[in-house]
Amino acid sequence: MVARNYRCRFGEIDLVLEDGDALVFAEVRLRARSDYGGAAASIDRRKQSRIAAAARHYLAHARGSQSRPCRFDVVLMDRLDAGAIEWIRDAFGV
Repeated sequence: MVARNYRCRFGEIDLVLEDGDALVFAEVRLRARSDYGGAAASIDRRKQSRIAAAARHYLAHARGSQSRPCRFDVVLMDRLDAGAIEWIRDAFGV
């Protein structure tokens, strides 16, 4: 883990991780109910855009990170089934 709860004026990144040479910007979503589509549905284009903007800010200010490959992962959890964690690699691109 490189960073947790990275905040800037553009938004927040829950986790910044390393996977080999790549930096992984991970969004963690927990939903108690699935009335509105569950955790995955909560990461709409607007949310993706905010995460991407925060990632660009992170890359601009983190020493040695500008040239590293990056990806956006999503970690989904459903409170109704506490043991079910779904990790989606490269969930969206920018």
